[in-house]
Amino acid sequence: MNILLIANYVPEKQHSMLGFAGLLETGLRRAGHQVRVAQPPVVFGKIGERVGRMQKWLAYLDKLILFPPLLRGSILNADIVHICDHSNAVYIPWARRKPYVVTCHDLLAVRGSLGEATDCPASVSGKWLQQWILRGLNRADAIACASHATLGDLTRLVFQPRRATVVPLALRHDLPKLSAGENDAQLLSIPGLDPTKPFFLHVGSSHPRKNREGVLRIFAKAIGRVDAQLVVAGKPLNASQRQLARELHVSDRIVEAQEISNPLLSALYSKAIALLFPSTFEGFGWPIVEAQACNCPVVCSNRAPFPEVGGDGALFFDVNDEGGFAGAIVQLANDSEFRSALIEKGLGNLWRYEPELMISRYVSLYEQVLSTHESTSCAPARA
Repeated sequence: MNILLIANYVPEKQHSMLGFAGLLETGLRRAGHQVRVAQPPVVFGKIGERVGRMQKWLAYLDKLILFPPLLRGSILNADIVHICDHSNAVYIPWARRKPYVVTCHDLLAVRGSLGEATDCPASVSGKWLQQWILRGLNRADAIACASHATLGDLTRLVFQPRRATVVPLALRHDLPKLSAGENDAQLLSIPGLDPTKPFFLHVGSSHPRKNREGVLRIFAKAIGRVDAQLVVAGKPLNASQRQLARELHVSDRIVEAQEISNPLLSALYSKAIALLFPSTFEGFGWPIVEAQACNCPVVCSNRAPFPEVGGDGALFFDVNDEGGFAGAIVQLANDSEFRSALIEKGLGNLWRYEPELMISRYVSLYEQVLSTHESTSCAPARA
């Protein structure tokens, strides 16, 4: 097959979405398919980097004005078009000459625009954009949801079940396995971190649904019983989170690691006592699987889709049970047998996220869509 992947706009630094597109590209090429990747050009976005406040709106010129004409030319030789992130469903035309498959990672922003509580409130322009995305999804030939939780949202809000299926995300191929010495060398690059001392890990951003405030409170409850640091990987803490850390008297134990490379992320997972992941809302929760692959125990909230993703290889607590979270990470720090058993269960969960399995599922979906599209195209017109 000749497959066109539509990937995200690079300046927005949506690393997980760009990584997913790269995972698809590599896997599909290995499976013998011809693959091209199209993404919005960076023209006005370069101006936005200099003017700051207008950056978001200038980026829209790249994404919504410059890219669609370029995309029409790229589509000509494709057998099928795969939009790797549902937020780009706005590119699906009303008149589809090619079949379109969309990966839907979550509908949290859509739900927020409809007034549902997802920790993703929408502005007036944001509500308009989410409705545009929904209209685009309605025109897709098939939607692959990252989890059953996302599929449930999709069928509840918009779609008939026959138009959507679940294709779980795969473990990224670019998360390397490092030796103990290589792990230590990576960790030495983080200012303020002493790799000889134990630390807990949180991977995410300061977005409300990532619940960093909960992470700080859980950590504060735990340090009376274990002498450890907290590494916050990803975007920096915001002003209110830093103030909370001071009020909890844990500022001196927090290490912020930004601009994380894949080797450094692997080292953090491999050396952490546990991944602390009390998010309130997610479409999948990639860090859960990444941590399991790096022998890192996972403690996360019990909200969907986390139990689906983590399986038996994670500990789950109500997002408001911060005492339960704290007790679990303390036990993991002090009970090596308990920790080892959870690591083994996590490793046993990984077969579900082999990249080859995800690719085979997508190829099967492409074939189904192409078969339907061709039969529809060849059907005789009614008199």
